[in-house]
Amino acid sequence: MSSAAQPLSEPQVLAHTKRRLFPNDNEPSSYVVADTQFSQDEWRPGSPIDPAVRDCLAPFNHVEIGGGFPDLVGVSPLESEVLAVERVGDEPPLVAIEAKGVTSAGVDTERGIVQAYDRLHEANAAYVAAPARAISETDRTLARELNVGVLGVDSNGEVAVLEPARVVGNRSSSEATALRFQAGAQGVADKSFSLNHPKNYLGYPLAHYADGDTAELLSAYKVVSAVDDARQGAAFLGLIEDGPRVELTSLGAEVVRFGKDRYGSVEAALEAFEDWYRSRTRFIDLAPAWGHLARRVVFEYPATEWLVTELQTMHDDWQPEPSLVDLVVHLHTVQPTLAIELFIRGTDDARRRVLTENGDLRREALADGSVYHSPTVFQLKAMLYHTGILTERGAEPHRLEPTADVWALREPL
Repeated sequence: MSSAAQPLSEPQVLAHTKRRLFPNDNEPSSYVVADTQFSQDEWRPGSPIDPAVRDCLAPFNHVEIGGGFPDLVGVSPLESEVLAVERVGDEPPLVAIEAKGVTSAGVDTERGIVQAYDRLHEANAAYVAAPARAISETDRTLARELNVGVLGVDSNGEVAVLEPARVVGNRSSSEATALRFQAGAQGVADKSFSLNHPKNYLGYPLAHYADGDTAELLSAYKVVSAVDDARQGAAFLGLIEDGPRVELTSLGAEVVRFGKDRYGSVEAALEAFEDWYRSRTRFIDLAPAWGHLARRVVFEYPATEWLVTELQTMHDDWQPEPSLVDLVVHLHTVQPTLAIELFIRGTDDARRRVLTENGDLRREALADGSVYHSPTVFQLKAMLYHTGILTERGAEPHRLEPTADVWALREPL
């Protein structure tokens, strides 16, 4: 065990490390969470966590990687300086960090290195971060042998890369998959569905393919006026690849083919959308062919299959009409990371209210609609209703009564 005069606590070390490794964690293809132990008011009895440090580390979740719970874990591209290789593959690496700070017994850097090494059973890269003066040559040698990166933090918050991490390939757990989902184009962390009718998203690839300005066509045919929201949702559902230049995906192209086959042209297909303007009728009943197409599209969204599978399981276990609270409690026992990321807002307040220091659910907090993520409980649920998957439509969090909000399959097996 090394000793150090630097009075940096573990939360402080971790916050400086997050700023260094993930300066753009809100960017596309990035998502980073800190362990729930850092969401508390105190790190040790009598040692409060600075609110600024807690804000830096948010959002929080209790993610199991490699048989343990890293202090910080995320999916993000990393600078070449912090890696021992330049090329890490097409996907951003899954990164795990173990932080060590000053305690009455010193700084346990060796334990941090061993913990980081254990995370490499599922992570692509792992680091130990500690006060720079506490890191010895012996620590660095051990880390190199174990393919663990070493980050030295000074009292000013500067983080030096003492040993770059080696990127490794490994198996992917359900928890790792959940973080990759959040970091991907279809994650619900920072962007969101903001429209609650699938027709608004089906219309986008048609208008994009048609001759003319996409926004003007969507407005002229009364598809949707919130063009940016429709574009974002179309990307979430995998209908387009969004970027400086919008491109249809194979799924989006299939929507265009469907419209042309049924109506002869995309313009004629768009004309059909005017008949559905502001209709509250379930879409699959209002326009069965389009509703079934929308069902296929919505089912391609990664979260849909998981939700349907688990709702069927609950139905088989004599819970045919679970409430939102029942559903989240069940999902948390199956895939805790994904359950939290999909349903609970990423704010410090919401995660602290819902999760204990050890990542357990506080069921009583789930009765408050304000902790829920609107894109899931309102927009996604509404689309699952319109496509005939669920029995009830969604509700905005401020109108939500979670204990009475029913999530039931319309056609259970």
